[in-house]
Amino acid sequence: MPMLILVRHGRSTANTAGVLAGWTPGVALDERGAAQAAALPGRLAGLPLAAAVTSPLQRCRETLAPLLAARPELALHPDDRIGECHYGDWSGRKLAELADEPLMNIVQQHPSAAAFPGGESMRAMHARAVEAVRDWNDRIEREHGADAVYLMCSHGDVIKALVADALGLHLDLFQRISVEPCSVTAIRYTPTRPFVVRLGDTGDFAGLAPREETTGDRGGDAAVGGDAGAP
Repeated sequence: MPMLILVRHGRSTANTAGVLAGWTPGVALDERGAAQAAALPGRLAGLPLAAAVTSPLQRCRETLAPLLAARPELALHPDDRIGECHYGDWSGRKLAELADEPLMNIVQQHPSAAAFPGGESMRAMHARAVEAVRDWNDRIEREHGADAVYLMCSHGDVIKALVADALGLHLDLFQRISVEPCSVTAIRYTPTRPFVVRLGDTGDFAGLAPREETTGDRGGDAAVGGDAGAP
């Protein structure tokens, strides 16, 4: 079965503003995010990609633009199922103010029970993303062979949910996983089990250095939607 390369979109204007973007239109890459996207073709140069699948949201499309320019033969397939979680009434709000919402404790400690007002549940997000990967694995294998490699560009919570599925972790444990902007995660699927062979690889260890408290940081809780990464 194929190898899946998961790329989180580059740092966005919402990341740096401390805003939960969700499906809010017009959320673009910031200057650092654009630089991260520009470096992506070089980072993936050794991989013979059979196809690219993307969340339809602008920040993911902008992340893949340099890669597609470098590889004009690479087919791009938008798929709503790997789009960001529908955060409903939380979309567009500051993470700092959301930290005081009672639901945030459920999101952190028992995400499989979390449903966003006016949006979807984290369980539903997880299910649609996993279904998308299963479908794309079958399609890529049929069209390109069992050893094919393909890419998906998606969002922090979606990628964390897919990694949890690959590791056999309950969704309630997915907040223990971290994927920074424009990080690369690789999962090799087999008929019996997946293998996570790269996780949140940015090729940059600066993000491991101690940093000042960021907007909405609650002392070790996971950033809903994914954090902004290294400064």
